[in-house]
Amino acid sequence: MHIIIVGAGKVGEYLARTTLESGNDVVIIESDHDRAVEMATALSGRVLVIFGDGCNSRVMEDADIQHADVFVATTGRDDNNLVACEIALRVYKVKRCIARVNNPKNLRIFRKLGIECVSSTTLIGRLIEEEATLGNLNAVSTLAQGNIGIVEVKVREFRTAGLSPFMGASIYDEIDYPDEALPIAVVHDGIPQLVDEDTRVVVGDTVLVAAPTDSIPDVRAAFRVI
Repeated sequence: MHIIIVGAGKVGEYLARTTLESGNDVVIIESDHDRAVEMATALSGRVLVIFGDGCNSRVMEDADIQHADVFVATTGRDDNNLVACEIALRVYKVKRCIARVNNPKNLRIFRKLGIECVSSTTLIGRLIEEEATLGNLNAVSTLAQGNIGIVEVKVREFRTAGLSPFMGASIYDEIDYPDEALPIAVVHDGIPQLVDEDTRVVVGDTVLVAAPTDSIPDVRAAFRVI
């Protein structure tokens, strides 16, 4: 299949790696130049990385959208994901368009427009329901026949020089996750917040991370050495 992914954050990168492993042709569109260069260097296989705006029709055509089987928008902004999928769906007639939805209030809009969507908050809601019946969210909640888990980790201290317990650490740039791990939400002062590129964690926060079950010890270890 020919798959186009808009956004090369953690979600886009993970999706690219898994689809490449399945033998697909992948094109990534990334608006941050340094990140685009990083992905072009890091990924191998039948992959093309384009530096540009995923909502721009000319950039889409450079990605050969006319022959795309699947179009996925994974940026941290719902408006960008909506516009990109709308163009792919209405203008280029891509049969399957999937969007990451960061604010669950927007799910209805995406679905009404015929765009498949995934919301991390919805996933967390299901896990909370699971905890109510099984009482095991604090350990690990497993999905996909036990292959993927959601682990809850408490940030207890920072040991890295230069990191203030009050300013915190970048959820993506200053925590050394396993490659397959994906932070989903941070609970700060009792209030859950979806993770985006600007999220920082401070001492006392609780972080929900999705990862293959065999990588969960590495996730816990990453938070012990911040």
